[in-house]
Amino acid sequence: MEPSQRGIIRHPSAVYGKSHEGTSLTVWRPEGHHPEILVVASIHGDESETTVVLSDALRSLPRDVLKNAAVLCANPDGLARGTRGNAVGVDLNRNFPTSNWSPEPVYYKDRQDEPQDIALSPGTHPASEPETVALLSLLDELKPRAVISLHAALACIDDANDSILGRQLSARTGLPLQPDVGYPTPGSFGSWASEHNLNLVTYEFEAASPYDLKDRHAPVLIDVLAGKIEIE
Repeated sequence: MEPSQRGIIRHPSAVYGKSHEGTSLTVWRPEGHHPEILVVASIHGDESETTVVLSDALRSLPRDVLKNAAVLCANPDGLARGTRGNAVGVDLNRNFPTSNWSPEPVYYKDRQDEPQDIALSPGTHPASEPETVALLSLLDELKPRAVISLHAALACIDDANDSILGRQLSARTGLPLQPDVGYPTPGSFGSWASEHNLNLVTYEFEAASPYDLKDRHAPVLIDVLAGKIEIE
């Protein structure tokens, strides 16, 4: 795509649900082609860099080259607020209906050298949040062979299956491939995917400026969206 044409997203989109505050949840998908990979950004609203980089990749592809689907923001209310959770303080990445879901608060940190002591809710029950329900419905509709969930800023490729997809992303980015993030994640998107035999790779950007992140990761995501990255 010529730089002059990259100011807007030119691919067809569809609303797959509404957020807690009624914001449209949007997926961009190829025309006349079933997507084998769904890429999801900003399930945590304080990880806006994932939306910025994925948007850059999507806007770089001509319409007839797009082969896979993208959700630029799974948590628009949180993104608008700059909060990790959604509008009512639920961590959507702990709200999936899994066997290990827990009602206990989720703790995180928003500074590198601070303790992990900021509390969020995992929801009143599994899939209590409209954003979670909508994403599950989208997955049921698309039935992708794999999902790439974009996060920041642990600087790794988290792939419990050690899949070809995860290994390729690690090789392309130089980020280490590891089986988990080193702490329990009850009710997470990854746990749900594992229980449903869906290959989900968590792609964690490093802490860097948006310009550096686009330089490093947009070319990889362009190839993902263009169907140039193997799944198995």
